[in-house]
Amino acid sequence: MKKLSIKSFVALCAIAVSYSAMAGNKDRSGQAGAPEMMINPWARTTGVFGLNVSHITGMEAMKANVAGLASTNATEAGVSRGQYLANTNININNLAIAQKLGEAGVIGVNLMSMNFGDITTTEYFNPEGVGSYRPQFLNIQLAYAKQFSSHVNAGASMTYVSEQVGNIGALGVAFEGGIQYVTGKKDNFHFGITLRNLGSNMRFTGTGFAVNADKPQSNPSFAVSQQYPADKFSMPTYLNFGAAYDFYLDEHHLSSKDSTPKHRLTVMGNFQSNSFNNDYLGVGVEYGFRNMVMFRTGYRYEKGIMSADKTTTMYSGIALGATVQKKLGEDGPTVALDYSFRPTQRPANGVHMMSIRFTR
Repeated sequence: MKKLSIKSFVALCAIAVSYSAMAGNKDRSGQAGAPEMMINPWARTTGVFGLNVSHITGMEAMKANVAGLASTNATEAGVSRGQYLANTNININNLAIAQKLGEAGVIGVNLMSMNFGDITTTEYFNPEGVGSYRPQFLNIQLAYAKQFSSHVNAGASMTYVSEQVGNIGALGVAFEGGIQYVTGKKDNFHFGITLRNLGSNMRFTGTGFAVNADKPQSNPSFAVSQQYPADKFSMPTYLNFGAAYDFYLDEHHLSSKDSTPKHRLTVMGNFQSNSFNNDYLGVGVEYGFRNMVMFRTGYRYEKGIMSADKTTTMYSGIALGATVQKKLGEDGPTVALDYSFRPTQRPANGVHMMSIRFTR
């Protein structure tokens, strides 16, 4: 099984490299839709700009690398909320649960919604507004992952995508797959690959595209309602490679009674090949003390990010994050509180995310 898993891992790497060679067609830049599929709602992951695809664990993995879902030991649940751009009334709400099914693997469900607040409806003859509407984006993800050996996790998921803007809407389905490989003396070298948002085309439809107009060449003239269909658009597909290495800073000073290191430093690197945007290259680091307190930071680079005139991303600077977690009693769950901040280009005031997780 171990040999088979390693061969499967190598085969997936080869397929991923082949896909990467064809991805990133910048002639299609900006032509994808469903931008919420590029958003990760979990604070632990966004604290390093999503660079932890090689070693992400638990239910959060459904939004980064679904293979990490296989590390769930029993039951995990959590919620998160964030301000996508401070002071814009754009809120992200997320709920997830994961359950281990013995040797059969782990299943998980993730629900994410985006709320944009009330937007004034204007018309040609009423530019001051004639009411308001509330756009709503909803993603429902069903995932499955399994540990195939002590070194290899793999998983796949399907996401139902719904976008509603006033009286028009669009529906779609996206798929993703991922794999994680771990090796080293203390299983401290991690490698991961994920292909995400590979799905159906979407198209906005609804009564909002209807236009009342006079029917030409009719006597007497009368008004008709005519539909003007919108173009289809693709999902924002991307391929992500990540690697990480755990340094146990006090492993050479441990006594025989205490074999578990207290201080961990994880260094990570990541490359993301986007089909409709510039590719990303990032590095990050996370420090953990006794698996109770963690601090993390990450930086993600893309072409033109240093120039205000050429950059195509709203993010700038270094992401920051922290986690505090503790087990409640001998038989109680472990409760974790996560926070992250990512700076953005002006005039926005950054992206704040906060999560709470319960693990048994």
